[in-house]
Amino acid sequence: MVRQGLVHHRLGFTLIELLVAMAIFSVISLTSFTILSTVITSDETLTAKNQRLNALDSAFIVMERDFLQLARRTVRLNGEAPISGFLHLDTDGIFSETSGVAFVRAGWTNPGLLLPRSNLQPVVYQLKDSQVQRLFFNFVDNVVGEEPKTRVLLEEVDELAFEFYYQNKWQESLSSESLPQAIAVIISSKDFGEIRRQFLLPASADVELQDEGSGNG
Repeated sequence: MVRQGLVHHRLGFTLIELLVAMAIFSVISLTSFTILSTVITSDETLTAKNQRLNALDSAFIVMERDFLQLARRTVRLNGEAPISGFLHLDTDGIFSETSGVAFVRAGWTNPGLLLPRSNLQPVVYQLKDSQVQRLFFNFVDNVVGEEPKTRVLLEEVDELAFEFYYQNKWQESLSSESLPQAIAVIISSKDFGEIRRQFLLPASADVELQDEGSGNG
C-alpha cells in the first residue's frame, strides 16, 4: 500500500514546479511577442521607406521627362507682352509660391490634333505646403482666370532649390541671354537629407519652336 501511494505521488507536479513552468512559459511568450512585434514594426518601416524612395524616384523621372523636352518658347500672362527668357524662377512673377521654376516643354501628345491645344505644355515645379507640385496649363498663353492642374510628386519636403550650369560652373541665378546646359534640382527633407539630381537640357532647346495645332497656345 505504501509503494502504491509513493508511485501515485511521483506522477504529479508540486506547486513550485507548476509556478516554475508557468514562469518559463510566460518568459517564452513575452520574448516571442517582442520578436514578432519587432518584425512587424520593421516591415512597416521598410515598406514606408520603400514607398518614399519610389515616390522620390518617380518625381525625378517626371522631371527628367520634362527637362529633356524643354522648348525655347516664351509665354504671355493674361494677354500681356511675352515674358523674356525660357526658364523662369518665382521672382519672375509667373506664380506666387517660392522655390519654383517654370518653362514650356514640347512633346505633349495630342494624337491627330483631336484636342483644341498644341503639343507644347507650360509646366511649373514649385514647393507648397511641404509638397513638390507639378502644375500645368492647357495653353502656353493661358486664358485669364484659368486654373492650373496640380499633381503632387513628393510630400514632406522642407526645401526645393534649383541651380543652373553656365560656362563650366553652377550658379543659382538664370541668364537671360541663353539657356543653361543643365539644371540641378535640390530637395531637402528630414528622412532623405539633401538630395541633388542633375539633368542635361536638350541641345534642341536652342532652336526656337513654334506651336502646332489649334488653340490659343
